[in-house]
Amino acid sequence: MLERPFNVLLQLAIGFAGAVVAYFLGVPMPFLLGSLGVTAAIAMARSTTSDPANSFPEFLRRGFIAVVGVMIGQNFSPELTGLLGSLWVSLGAVALFVVLAHGAGYMVYRHLGGYDRPTAVFASVPGGLVEAITFGEQAGGNVAIVTVQHFARVILVIVVVPLLFWLWTGQTVGSAAGAEMSAAGYSALDVGLTAVIAVVGMFVGKWLHFPAPALIGPLVLGAAIQISGVMPLHAPSWLLNLAQLVIGVGLGAAFQDISRKQLVKSLMLGAVAMVIYLALGLSLALMVAEVTPIARDVLFISFAPGGVTEMSLIALSLGVGPIVVAAHHVFRISVTVVVMTILSKMLKRDAKS
Repeated sequence: MLERPFNVLLQLAIGFAGAVVAYFLGVPMPFLLGSLGVTAAIAMARSTTSDPANSFPEFLRRGFIAVVGVMIGQNFSPELTGLLGSLWVSLGAVALFVVLAHGAGYMVYRHLGGYDRPTAVFASVPGGLVEAITFGEQAGGNVAIVTVQHFARVILVIVVVPLLFWLWTGQTVGSAAGAEMSAAGYSALDVGLTAVIAVVGMFVGKWLHFPAPALIGPLVLGAAIQISGVMPLHAPSWLLNLAQLVIGVGLGAAFQDISRKQLVKSLMLGAVAMVIYLALGLSLALMVAEVTPIARDVLFISFAPGGVTEMSLIALSLGVGPIVVAAHHVFRISVTVVVMTILSKMLKRDAKS
């Protein structure tokens, strides 16, 4: 578990300091981006090789991912049921996005980056990090490059999307900016229930083989409890800020496993791919918004190919349809897994011929 509690507390303290600086600088989502930035900078400067003493405990990060899931679930309301029934158009557009983005990303990594074919195929798929690593390894790709390239995708998207949202709306977006939470409208029981539902939800998600079980299991369980009205949840805004801090520090600490040379190349290639991904996502969001009742800002975040957890967290923090956003990103990951399964079989067949 926590073999080096002092190191973890120090990382969180440094991350909090970065969050405070980001807050006073007016950076969107300061608890996530501020903690990520300062932790990543220190991890990269400290050593060129991975040191287990400086890693961040995975169980702690997953625990707060589960908390985010519960807090998204608490935003579910009966009114959303009708809206979810009209998602078939936007979900179809997500499937189209995956195909177009994957093709464009492959061109970037294969021809601009010079990666071999299997590496480029699985580095460019817009989602499914664990699955991309698994399929990429089986196809003979460079697992390290696939991992770093996906990590670069997630980091770039979660940094850029809040900034774009800020430019788009003209409003400063901060932690829990629009989420339905109150610093006063909660009790210790609410915090305790949130923690219990998070833990139980993680096991339920894993048992039912949900995609991103640490997030989706607690989300579904929290939504079910919220809809029932038996035990309404009122989680405090500071808990969301704490979740952002922990997730940001966890992402930043992972930078110690990446060489500076590979990181620079991955970020440069990732930036090119990200511009294409976001341009495609924005274009599809604007088109879908004309024929569905879903707002453009919700659709834009729904199409932005960051991690399921991080994009759901951004939507929750900005108060932008977190349930709808989570549904789109879970579907995106499902489509990418199907695509990777097909491509993996094609690559194996080509290798034999």
